[in-house]
Amino acid sequence: MNVLDTIAAISTPPGEGGIGIVRLSGDMSIDIASRIFKSNTGKRLDKVKSHCMVYGHIVDPDTNLEIDEVLVSVMKAPHTYTREDIVEINCHGGFTPLKKILELCLRFGARPAGPGEFTKRAFINGRIDLAQAEAVMDIIRSNSDDALKTSVAQLEGKISREISDIRSNIVDLIAHIDAYVDFPEEDVEELSDLKPDIERSIDKIEKLITSASTGKILREGLKTVIIGKPNVGKSSLLNALLKEERAIVTEIPGTTRDIIEEYINIKGVPVKLIDTAGIRDTNDIVERIGVEKTKKFLEQADLVILMFDSSLNLTDEDMLIIELVKDKKVVALLNKSDLPSVLKIDEIERSLPGAKVIRTSLLDGMGLDELTDYVYGLFYNGDIRIDDPIITNTRHLACLKKAVDSLRSAVATFDDGKPVDLITVDLMAAVEALGEITGETAGEEIIDRIFQNFCVGK
Repeated sequence: MNVLDTIAAISTPPGEGGIGIVRLSGDMSIDIASRIFKSNTGKRLDKVKSHCMVYGHIVDPDTNLEIDEVLVSVMKAPHTYTREDIVEINCHGGFTPLKKILELCLRFGARPAGPGEFTKRAFINGRIDLAQAEAVMDIIRSNSDDALKTSVAQLEGKISREISDIRSNIVDLIAHIDAYVDFPEEDVEELSDLKPDIERSIDKIEKLITSASTGKILREGLKTVIIGKPNVGKSSLLNALLKEERAIVTEIPGTTRDIIEEYINIKGVPVKLIDTAGIRDTNDIVERIGVEKTKKFLEQADLVILMFDSSLNLTDEDMLIIELVKDKKVVALLNKSDLPSVLKIDEIERSLPGAKVIRTSLLDGMGLDELTDYVYGLFYNGDIRIDDPIITNTRHLACLKKAVDSLRSAVATFDDGKPVDLITVDLMAAVEALGEITGETAGEEIIDRIFQNFCVGK
């Protein structure tokens, strides 16, 4: 390793804060930090015990100008995040001191870290595998307690161990087939259990694939589109669920012309609320664009909250919207129930079989608890438990689908009575696909693409 192999970056978010951190990793980290740091006691950083902090100041050696008062953490290889020497300079969290300190680190031999390069080094140096590396960003982006719990479990290797066990079993099958083919005269166990063994691996992978729908919600939130004709209370519902005035509410139909997206947490379920433009025929070009956007969001929705004005009979506009959502998971809200009710629940149940129907009044909060209980039940009344291994990553899901397709092909080859050595080709393809998840068979292009999505400094 040469001096250029030492990287540096600001590891805290931009903007003002109480603390900011400049991080270095590489064999020259301690030396570079020592050149710009002065301890108040005169203690040298190379003499500091690993994983200890030293108080002092960052000073520009060329001008002797004091930059900031700091605490410096020294962490020596191999017991560090990257398995390299790491120095973290904890300074005041303003743009100027962080920028000045980073510039000094670069001037004295470090180079700017690329996106996710600290975590990439942890992967390259064998401290974590690729699935664990991806969990780092999932932790940063988690928007609920359960999303965080699932991501932490992945960082600790829960998914990796599950994948490795399945992969190891398939490798054992390949070794058994090879021995059977190469040494027919030897006392090699028959292959009668081959098909059941493959099917057990298929069952395990399919269980992981099934968990991906739960994982998608944990990662992205339950995509919930609020829809209805103008002035039925869509924006009022958004504000009520958010407990803040996020959307403009007026008596004028068509106030919401664009899409408003917000995350909320309903009893631990991350929900991505999408307040849409009221659907109606309009000559207003801006409102018309909003309506078209609404229709596109409906295609991707996990749940649709369809709102009606219960003080009015169903209109042609209502029926148009019902037709748009009839193939979606729908909860129908009969809003404005504080007014004399005209619209009956059985009318909606006939028009939308299977939909959950709830009477609401956003003036007094009526029905909101029933709505949130229903959303919670949609997520947690399934067969997936949050403590099970859960696939949250679309790349992992694609790899699992490739693996299970290859295993099914292996079973078909066995059933067709073809030579058993042909089964090895399919089994090897499954091993390859599973190895892409943990990084054992992932190509450089895949690895680079993954880390490009990380923030600089992580």
